Amino acid sequence: MDPALSAVRLTVQEAIHTLSSSEDVGHILSTLGTLKQYLGGTEDPALPEKEEFTTIHFSAVLRCLVSKLSPGWLELSPDGQLERLWESFFLDGPPDQAFLVLMEAIESTAGPSFRLMKMARLLETFLSKGRLAALMEEQCRPQTKPSFFLVQETLLSKVVGLPDHLGNRLQQDNLTPFFPQNYFPLLGQEVLQALKAVVSFLQGGLDCSVSFVSRVLGKACIQGRKKEILGVLVPQLTMLTQESCLWQRVCWRLVEQVPDRAVEAVLTGLVEAAPRPEVLSWLLGSLVVKNKKAQFVMTRKLLFLQYQHTTPMLQSLLGYLALDSQRRPLLIQVLQELLETWGNSSAVRHAPLEQQHYISKAILVCLAHLGASELQDIRDELLASMMAGVKCRLDSSLPPVRRLGMIVAEVISSRIHPEGPQLKFQYEDDEMSREMLALATPQPAGACSSETGGPSLAPVAMETPVETPENTVASDVPSAQPQGSDSELDSDDEFIPYDMSGDKELKSSKEPLYIRDCVEALTTSEDVERWEGALMVLEGLVYRSPEATREVSVELAKVLLHLEEKTSLADFEQLRQRALVAVIVTDPEQVAKYLTSQFYGLNYSLRQRMDILDVLVLAAQALSRPRSLQRLSQHCPPASGTSCSPALAISQPDNAMAPNWQLVVEERIKSKTRRFSKGCPRRELSGGPNEFNSVAGYFFFPLLQHFDRPLVTFDLLGDDQLVLGRLAHTLASLMYLAVNTTVAVPMGKALLGFVWTLRFHVDTYVRRGLLSAVSSVLLSVPTEQLLGDLPDELLEARSWLADVAEKDVDEDCRELAVRALLLLERLRDKLLSISSP
Repeated sequence: MDPALSAVRLTVQEAIHTLSSSEDVGHILSTLGTLKQYLGGTEDPALPEKEEFTTIHFSAVLRCLVSKLSPGWLELSPDGQLERLWESFFLDGPPDQAFLVLMEAIESTAGPSFRLMKMARLLETFLSKGRLAALMEEQCRPQTKPSFFLVQETLLSKVVGLPDHLGNRLQQDNLTPFFPQNYFPLLGQEVLQALKAVVSFLQGGLDCSVSFVSRVLGKACIQGRKKEILGVLVPQLTMLTQESCLWQRVCWRLVEQVPDRAVEAVLTGLVEAAPRPEVLSWLLGSLVVKNKKAQFVMTRKLLFLQYQHTTPMLQSLLGYLALDSQRRPLLIQVLQELLETWGNSSAVRHAPLEQQHYISKAILVCLAHLGASELQDIRDELLASMMAGVKCRLDSSLPPVRRLGMIVAEVISSRIHPEGPQLKFQYEDDEMSREMLALATPQPAGACSSETGGPSLAPVAMETPVETPENTVASDVPSAQPQGSDSELDSDDEFIPYDMSGDKELKSSKEPLYIRDCVEALTTSEDVERWEGALMVLEGLVYRSPEATREVSVELAKVLLHLEEKTSLADFEQLRQRALVAVIVTDPEQVAKYLTSQFYGLNYSLRQRMDILDVLVLAAQALSRPRSLQRLSQHCPPASGTSCSPALAISQPDNAMAPNWQLVVEERIKSKTRRFSKGCPRRELSGGPNEFNSVAGYFFFPLLQHFDRPLVTFDLLGDDQLVLGRLAHTLASLMYLAVNTTVAVPMGKALLGFVWTLRFHVDTYVRRGLLSAVSSVLLSVPTEQLLGDLPDELLEARSWLADVAEKDVDEDCRELAVRALLLLERLRDKLLSISSP
């Protein structure tokens, strides 16, 4: 054995014995000073002796120093020299051993104590001085020790799990730097410093590895801290990789050496944190081509299995695939697979609406990045997928699903047939539609989305001219005239325009005055003005002549049900609906029998069947109101978006248009009048019998009789699931309006049987209606009768509701199920409170 190495061993043994037994502060300081020389002091010993001390004896010396830590031992040196020298061994020595001994001492110290808090403060200083970066830098150097792998595993666990370890030991006394939200951004800074050291080593021609840093990054992301650590790393790496190819190679290697189990977490975090596709290209290179795990995550999992990501993230991901010629085949493959999923009828029925929206946006982004020649190569596949997807989406009962099919189909057809006629649909121009169409527009080079927001959805604003006096004058005057012309003398701009808002259009034919005249005009008259006038006054005539209406109520309902628009009459559908509702309210029994029988009749369109359901609900709503509110609703029904009926306008001419001077006088009187007390005006609500009570059965039960019997052109359990969903919502509304009626209990029992039959229906709209029906039963049927007459149905419904609230793919269905469960709990609590003494 080398005598120098033996001398080091003897020196360490004597020092440990002295530190363990001596109370002489001078002797202790001298011994620590001798040991400090082996860490690179003023009298630096030979390299083999230093290596012997740091690799073999340093951990034993640190454990001895930890064991001696106490207030009395530190007070042996009142000037603090002993404490500073003691701390220097942990802060100046090999960082990996010092870190492990510190963590070991903290975890082994029992309960709150001086030693525990002192070690925690020392660890805080250790982190603040950048020793964690030195630790990772040391692990990046080539290592030849046989136990190196085991040490790295221990370091990895302690470095990433430090907040958990410190939180468990310190409990309420935990220090702020050890909180996860503070520690992991610091860890990101230390990782960046370690990578800078690696780049310096490579520039100096030295060999190194980033494997340990990759494992630290992967483990932190697996534990759910990717936002904290990558939020610090990505902005710094973006600037460094943009300017240096060497930095790009280091980043590629960093991500390549992430363990397989952590690839998904790291790539997801990078895609979320990258502000634009170019950044992903700098950080990842062609990793998606080389690594099968990365390819699966980037092209399958982030696009098909997850749909919570933002639109900017989706644009960054697909833009990354489009930036390089090696990755563009993957983009084409992704587009084909997305369209295959988008056109799958099973996926349309069972996938959540959010996921369908996400996939549709991905398709539009792919189309925006692909060129015309690339699309022509896969034109047949795109056309086949588009036709299949449009068919199954237009058959959906949910308007958002249909709208997604229309928008995507329009964009695909315009890209694969740019020279031919464009496919056009009519859909609502809302925020979602504008966002989808904006995604289909190719982004200019260099355009990037912010990390927190998506791309601007509004069209580019036109440049507005600076407002000048000349422009202001020109905007007020219809046509500018040359200055000094005679037209200025003849101008009538100073006159106040005459108010013509109350004028009425003069018609050559008179409006019908009787119900039978209206029926005749609507069925046989060829006079367009008479036909329009009959429809416009029909509602008012029905309410003013109830006896005459009852004589022809069924015939009038038949005429209105089959009435088609002959002219471009504004609000035709609303006028027809309001007139039909008025007929039902006037003669509910007979008209309800007729309409419910026609609902399952032959030779009716789906639109007419849904009109029947709509007017039944509106009429039931009107009948269930008190008479005073019913009279008011006769003029302004809740479903109409127009003004009051013409009859009301005729009976109250010019009452709403008081002269301006009267309003001014009334305001002056109010402002000058002094009142000592003024109570809130209260309107007495007039009571009265519920007119829906006696006819609720005619509205409700016939709709339940034949829903399971398919007709030649009408199959509720087949393709006509839109009408089935509307039927479920209608029955739920009728059940709710039948609250406190004598027929509520049998209606509730029948409705729960209907729900139980269809509870596993695949259509989302139908399930929403069924869940609404359950809530209506719970709200309408009295508690005692509900629990007394329907106990078995409620138990079955409760288990089904719990399953829907937990597993249904549609968010609205889950929310409706939770509301129904809350109603059940309230009913149970109410019953217990009534039964308890």
